Formats: sequence, C-alpha cells, structure tokens
Amino acid sequence: MIGAGPSNLALAVALEECGSPEVAANSMIIEQYEDVKWQRNLLLSWTRSQVSYLKDLVTLRNPRSRFSFLNFLHERGELDEFVNLGTFHPFRWQLSTYQQWVADTLDNVKVRYGVRAERVLSVRAEDGTILGFVVSLSGGDTVLCRDLVFGAGRDAFVPEVFRGLPADRVVHSTEYGGRVAGTVGLARPGRPLRPVVIGGAQSAAEMFMALHEDAPGSSPTMLLRSIALKNYQTSKFVNEVFYPSFVDDFFAMPEKVRAKVLDEMHLTNYAGLAEPFLDELYTMIYRQKLLGQPVSTIRGLTEVVGARVEPVPGGEEVVLEVRDHRSDSVDQVRCDVVFLGTGYDPRMPTMVRQLADSIELQNITVNRHYRVDLGADAKGSLYLQGVNEATHGISDSLISVLAQRSADIAGDILDRRAADPGAGHGHGAGDRVRWAGQLSARSVARRGAGTR
Repeated sequence: MIGAGPSNLALAVALEECGSPEVAANSMIIEQYEDVKWQRNLLLSWTRSQVSYLKDLVTLRNPRSRFSFLNFLHERGELDEFVNLGTFHPFRWQLSTYQQWVADTLDNVKVRYGVRAERVLSVRAEDGTILGFVVSLSGGDTVLCRDLVFGAGRDAFVPEVFRGLPADRVVHSTEYGGRVAGTVGLARPGRPLRPVVIGGAQSAAEMFMALHEDAPGSSPTMLLRSIALKNYQTSKFVNEVFYPSFVDDFFAMPEKVRAKVLDEMHLTNYAGLAEPFLDELYTMIYRQKLLGQPVSTIRGLTEVVGARVEPVPGGEEVVLEVRDHRSDSVDQVRCDVVFLGTGYDPRMPTMVRQLADSIELQNITVNRHYRVDLGADAKGSLYLQGVNEATHGISDSLISVLAQRSADIAGDILDRRAADPGAGHGHGAGDRVRWAGQLSARSVARRGAGTR
C-alpha cells in the first residue's frame, strides 16, 4: 500500500479484522514521511473536520472495532471532555492523532516510514500475464508484491499561468505548513509580507485566515473567479449521496447520468466553505474595519491572466495581471508570494498514469471493488483509492466511505487469494523465494512508473 493516509489505514484495519492473519501479516504500508499526518500542511490548530467522527476508519463497517475514534479517545482518557463538547466534528489535528494511533496499534500490518515509492515495475509471466509489481523505494530498496494499493491521493494542481514564476514565490495549499515561515523573508525590507491567495474553496480560505497569524502585519488579498465566497450546497437529503450504499447506485448508472450527477453535486464538496467558517471570515473583516486595522481583501469575479516577477528597489516582487469581470478590464496586483488553493489535478495521479503506460494499458478502469482491469488472466491486482469519482461518486475522495470501501477491497483480495492460493505474495527479499517458479529476470517489465 502506497501512502499512510486515511484510505490505506482503513484498509489496514480491515485486513487486521478480516479473519486472515497471514494476509494481514504479509501486508505493508509505505509512507514517505516519518509519521502519519492527515492533511499534513493544513493541520491548523483551529480547523475542524467537516464530517462526523462516526465516519472514522472503521465504525460504519464494524461499530465494535477497537480501532474506532471513540475507543481512541477512551484509551487516552479524553472521552468525557469530547462528549461534553457536544459536537460531531473533531478538530482536524485530533483525527490526525487518531490515525497515527491506529498505525501504532496495528498487530499484523506493517507501516514502513521514511521511504518514498520512486518507481513501479510490473512483474510478468512469459506470456505477458501480470503476476505482481516491484516497487523501487528511495534509498535503493525494493518491495515485491502481488497486490498493490495506491492511496497517496491526487497530484496538486498548479494553473498554467503560475508555472513560470520562481518556485519560492508560489506555495500550493499542500505545502503551506512547511513553507509559510520561509515566505516571510520574501518581504521587502521594512514592510510586512504581501501575500495573495488564489481560489475560493476551503483550502484557500484556510490559508487566507492563517496568514493573519503566520505573516504578522500582513493584509492578505484573496482573488476568486466566482462572485463571492459560498457555502457548501448541502442538506440532510443531499448528504444521503455520501452513504456508502449510494456507491452501488452510482456505479450502476449509465455514464452520462453519472456525469450529470457529479456536475449537480459539485458544490456539495468543491468550490465552497463550511458555513461556520464563512461566518468567522466575515466577522474578522468586519472587526478589522471597525477597529481601523488594515483590511484584508476578498475580490470576486477576478481572474489572473498573467504572472511575472519584476525587479524593484530592495528586491523583487510578483506582478499579477488580473481581469475584473465586472468591467472586463485588466489591472495589476503586486505582491511578494502567491498561495494557491487551486485543488488537485483531476487526472489519475502521475505514478498511476506512468504505470499504465508501462504496461500498455490504454484506459484505466476500475471495477466495483476498485480493482483496475489488467486483463482476465492477471494474477496481480492494482487497486486505486480516492481517485474514482467518475465511477464511484463524489464521495470517493472523502472519508465518508472509507470503512466500507476498505471492506470491498479487502474482500476482493481475499476472494482472489482463495481462488488462486498458489500465486503467493510478499513484500521483502525473503518472500521472493515463493515466486521463484513464476519470475525470471526477463519477466520484469523494463518500463515502469516514475517518481512521485
């Protein structure tokens, strides 16, 4: 499993509880960092989860599981205080700590930290049948597996207009926590940082709010193409599309109907903010005006059409050419650094696309159990988590379906192992012996997936 995020941790728990200790013991999560962090670089002290704590890694699949969020609080002696809060929405850092606790308390599934998946090669039989995969890790080590699960998320999206700017002048939301302190030094001597935030969704708004503390004295500007910041379009009726059971309904729909439903549901999860946070932002700006403080700016109906760096006395600055759609005029916004809340690339992740190219897979399609179609005779399996909105619905990138999705994938793995028990599996040098009768030096495909 590539990535120790919520998706693969939920799968690890499902494998722990699947009744097959051998399968769990021969499973491993690869994590590039030294620990588990949920939304690592937007782990702000005041941000809350937008979904119920009952949609943790396991509860909707197994309410009696020892891996539940409530048991995490119980074991830490924090349950009474949390209940007293009267909320379904924990702080984001609480859920992050919970996920690390889950990783630490797994009995059989291993988590290997501090290693990065750099390349994936397919393992082939003489007739071209895919038997499994070899994952090359940073540091030169390799992992051999029959079943590979990709759960590292989508690639960050940087709009074309910003790609010509120097790297130190552009910070994507996925980098915010690790880079914001370094951007303060980009301010010209004697003046606070002039940050501009691009985007009108939750991640952009969180950076906009956080910059008031992280860049003291600054008055951030937010530029968004829509007319204004909006709340998520949701209701208890709409929330039923986030039920795990709705995945079956969505998967069975004709492709055109799926596309229509996704388009209609867009504002339930994208291009919006949680309503309490909207109120907090509005109140902050209102307070700035009343107190005579420098007022932060939110500009709607504004699109960046050009970006460059220009020399100025004492250093450099970023010049953004922005089109005001109210007047269809173009003016300039000058700043020191641009923070992008522009979301993620809608395509399959780069590593997945490169692996597909390496095995000459024309289309990346997954079945109901999230397994990529590698051919009817394939012994190895590739599972994709969190990137299947087109076939499994808008909730696929959310934590709402994690518990049940992990059951779907774990069940599929067990069924395939039961149908072909001699195929073997492994994740280390010792396990290669089991594959000796199936592998040869020329059976490893020469082309493979690149770095991530």
